[in-house]
Order: sequence, then C-alpha cells, then structure tokens
Amino acid sequence: MADDAQHEHEFEAAGDSGASATFPLQCSALRKGGFVVMKGRPCKVIDMSTSKTGKHGHAKVNYTGTDIFNGRKYEDMSPSTHNVDVPNVSRDEFTLIDVAEDFLSLMDDSGEMKEDIKVPEGELGDKLREEFAEGKEILVTILKAMGIEAAISYKEAPKGGQ
Repeated sequence: MADDAQHEHEFEAAGDSGASATFPLQCSALRKGGFVVMKGRPCKVIDMSTSKTGKHGHAKVNYTGTDIFNGRKYEDMSPSTHNVDVPNVSRDEFTLIDVAEDFLSLMDDSGEMKEDIKVPEGELGDKLREEFAEGKEILVTILKAMGIEAAISYKEAPKGGQ
C-alpha cells in the first residue's frame, strides 16, 4: 500500500481568488461605456464605430477609450470577429481613517485595514486632505483593475450610521 504521508498537503490562503485580471470578449460585443484593455491599460470605451465588410470580408471596429486611472486617450481598431481583452473592474468603498504622508489608511465594512493606496494627485487629493483635516467622516471609492488600485472619488459619510 502507498504511503499516505506523501498525499497530505497544506495549502496557505494567498488572499487572491486566482481569478484572471482580464477575460476575452468578441470585439463586436463591445459597447460605449464598457471596459477594454488598450495598449496594456484598462480603459473605458468612449466612442466606437463599425466599418462595412470590405472585399476581403471582415468588418472592422474602431474604438476610442480613456485610461480609467490616468485619463490618457487611446485608439484601436480590430476585426469585429476577433476577441479583445476586457479587464475585471471592481469598485469598493472604504472609510478613511487617516492620511499619513502620501498614503490613505482605509477600513472596509468588515474592519479590515488597507494602507497601500496613494492619496490622489491634483485637486481631488487636495480637497480630500482638506475635508479630512476639518474632521469630516469620509468614504473613499477605490477602483481596482489588472492589479492596479487607485482612489478615484470620495464623499462625506452619511450621518447617524449606515
């Protein structure tokens, strides 16, 4: 009989579900307002048009998108029958606990702390620091896609509990 000790494995929880950062979607199924990977960056589709089939058969889809993290604009073209990568995008709200140097200390609904998100640059970051310094309770919206996380907006938490 085989030794059972070799079949006993211990698996450590890595904290990642193992889900892919992207999934394929047929180009013709893209919609305005949807997400697509362009030049390796997660983008939101802001404009698209389809050209007629030519002499050699494939309709082409022209699409324009803006990077969801830095706002840069990208354009691309692909045959409508080909697959494009679509990023898995998630949006979560966290309670702001502290602003330490350039990082936010955030807490989710279950009490887990998150301290690796940078303060947004520009006007959004300045206003967030200002309102937090005034003692307001703030909820920060974190957008996550393709291993990138960033604070994209915030609002004052509702008074009297949630």
